[in-house]
Amino acid sequence: MNHSPGHLALTMKDAAKLVGVDYRTIKLGIENGTIPTIQLGPRLMIPRAPLLRVFGINA
Repeated sequence: MNHSPGHLALTMKDAAKLVGVDYRTIKLGIENGTIPTIQLGPRLMIPRAPLLRVFGINA
């Protein structure tokens, strides 16, 4: 859904695809506070830049 480099926030599924991990890894990172999220209406979204930093990816 949000695979374009222009998207600043990702769903958990798209975040997992972007960094090449399982969806459950993203979910656990959110639950333990490692991966930051923002609430946009009813959706929990992951900001792209902080996600990439968590995984040590320079963007």
